[in-house]
Formats: sequence, C-alpha cells, structure tokens
Amino acid sequence: MKQRVAHTAPDAWRYRWIVLGTATFTQAAAGFFVQGIGSMGIQLQRELGLSTAELGLLISAAQLVPLVGLLAAGELLDRYNERWVVGVGAIVVAGGLGLGSLAPGYGWLLVVLVIVGAGYSTVQPGGSKSVASWFDSSQRGFAMGVRQAGLPLGAALAAAVLPFLAEAHGRQAALLAGSLVALLGAVAFLVLYRRPPASDVRRPAAREPLRAQLAARLRTAREPSMVRIMCSGVSLISVQYGVAVLTVLYLHDSASLGAGAAAAVLVAAQGAGVAGRICLAALSDRVRQGRHAVVAGCMAAVVPGMAVLMTPAGRSPGVAVAALVWLGFFGFGWYGPWVALVTESAPPDRTGFALGLAMSANQVAIVVVPPLLGLLRDLTGSFTPAWALLTVMTTAALAITARARPRGRGLPGASPASP
Repeated sequence: MKQRVAHTAPDAWRYRWIVLGTATFTQAAAGFFVQGIGSMGIQLQRELGLSTAELGLLISAAQLVPLVGLLAAGELLDRYNERWVVGVGAIVVAGGLGLGSLAPGYGWLLVVLVIVGAGYSTVQPGGSKSVASWFDSSQRGFAMGVRQAGLPLGAALAAAVLPFLAEAHGRQAALLAGSLVALLGAVAFLVLYRRPPASDVRRPAAREPLRAQLAARLRTAREPSMVRIMCSGVSLISVQYGVAVLTVLYLHDSASLGAGAAAAVLVAAQGAGVAGRICLAALSDRVRQGRHAVVAGCMAAVVPGMAVLMTPAGRSPGVAVAALVWLGFFGFGWYGPWVALVTESAPPDRTGFALGLAMSANQVAIVVVPPLLGLLRDLTGSFTPAWALLTVMTTAALAITARARPRGRGLPGASPASP
C-alpha cells in the first residue's frame, strides 16, 4: 500500500524522530520477555526443576526459527513495506506469549517460544532497515544505536519486573505480561510507522532471473567484509547472551548474592548496555577509522571483563558487579555500530538480505551458546569454563577482523550516500 506523509519536505524529514522512537519501542516490547528469561532463572529452576542447560535451551528455543526466518524476513523487507512485515511479526510474538501463559510445563513452553521466535524474526532486521532509510550516514550510527538500545532497555525492564512477577504469581503471569507488552509494540509500529518521502513513489524494478538473484546473494555472503562482520557478530552476541543467561546464577552461586540483588545487577548491566549502544554508535559516526574500529574495540574490551570473572577476585560481589556492568556496556553496546556497519556494507538493493544474513549467523550462536554454557556449568560445577569459552571465541574473532581494511561502500566502515 502506498504510504503518504502529509507534510512539506522539511517537516516530513523531522518525522524521522517519531519513526526512531516507534522502532525503538517496538524492539523493546517484542524482546521484553525473551530477553528477560535469564532474570527469572532462579524461579524457573525452582518451579520447573530445570538444570542450567535446560534454562539456556529456553532462550535458544525462541531463537531457533530466526536461523532461517531472518533470511526470509530480509527478502520480505526488500520487497514489501516494513510497516506490515514488522507489525505482523510483533503480533505473532504477542500471540505466542499469550499461548505460553496457558502452557502446562517445560515442553510446551519450548514449543511456544519457537512460535515467538518466528514472529521476532521480522522485528530486528525490519526495525533496523526502517531507521536506516530515514537517516543519512552522518546520523545513522547514532540513530541505529538508539534503536538498538531498545533490546537491552526491554531486557532491563524485564529483569526489573519479571522475576518479582514470577515469584508472586508464577511464570504464567510473566508470560501474559510479555504478551501484552509485545502487542503494544505491534500496535505502535502499525499506527505510527511511515516510509521516508523518497520512498513514497517507487519505480518497479526489473525482476532478475532466479539464478542471477541467487548468484548475487552468494557473492554478498562470500564478500570478505561480510565474513568479518559475521565473525565479530557471532563472538559478541555469544558474550551478550552468556551475560544475560549466567549473570543472576553466577552472582547467586559464586558471589553469594540473593535472587533480588542478583537480578538488580543484571538490570544495571542491561542499563549499561543501553548507554553503550547509544554512545558507541554515536562515536562510530565520528571516528576516522569508522564503525569497524568501534566494533573491534568492543571485542577488545570484553576480554579483560570476562578474565576477571575467571579469577578468585571475581567471586567478590563488588568486583563481580563492576565486571558485569563493564561487560554490559561493551558486550551489549556493540550492536548499534555493528548494525550500522552491516547496512552500509551492503549493496543498496540488498540491504534487507544483508541484515538477514548477518543476523542469521548471530542466531546460530544464540541457539547453540546458551545451552552449551549451561552444560559446561552443570558438568564442571564452575562458571570458569563458560567464561573461558567466551574469551577464546572473542579473541579469535578479534584476530580475524583485525585484518579488515575499510576502503569504500561494500566494505566495513563505508558510508553510503544520504537517503
């Protein structure tokens, strides 16, 4: 359906701040429950009798469908209006969580979270593309950072609310709350999102033969810059989800903090992630080395933070809290500049596909890493192997991406023309 913005051109471009706020809210709302599962770890383990690996599998279940769903969403976004792709996906998230409030046990909860993941597949790339289309390269990093801050913001709110809701009324109440929040995000995006004025009238593109389309996508996937982007994303998303799923359990078991205090630290780490996504993305708009350098800096920063947690000092509550807040800033803050890097490295007509491809690579880590970290904890009785695995992954990815040499569009750090 053709979108119209009933303003003069300057007024229409001021509407981008409404688009940014809407996309940020929808991101926070859609990810509210899934990002908050780790904060309910103690309650879920007690109520459902879960091991740490089974708790990690709950997070993986919501991220299973996006392994292919993100690629499908990217194709849809290159063909259809982001308003409907994102809005309908958020409605599926709300419906799935609503069904989850009726789930009788662990097995059914896993099934419900798979459904939630199918809807969530559209929200990440769709929201990123919608914001990228409204902001030129001089502000795109900052705008993408604000929008991507919606994820840790939703997670921080979830960590502040869901454990106490689950403690007082059970997991069903927490799921129902997540459903209502996701529905609010869907309605907001459907009502408020508009395409930028330049997109109001679109010339029909000539359809390429299927073989040519597949060849173009394979070239994008094999581009060295895209490979480096995916390596950095996989390592940092592993750190992000490792911190999300292990923080409360680590502080409770190793630093002897109560469930409420441990959840509060996770809120603080997520809050640091909100600040990190905005500040680091804004920095990437200004540094001469470009967004690639900021992403590499995040990888370099998380390594000492995890190293501290592997030492006896990491069992001290004060040291552990400081390390986890540090990891929150860099281990969650990387995503804003990273997404801007993906959009600027992609050919203009394949931005949706590039976002879907890079985010699909991340999904592999999101599905595999949380239960693997939980299994390491269960088998060894220690959190040290889990932190060590994340440290090795990040160090290896940093070594690979350090060979990148940004030179122009289609390579890391390149900036496209203004929309």
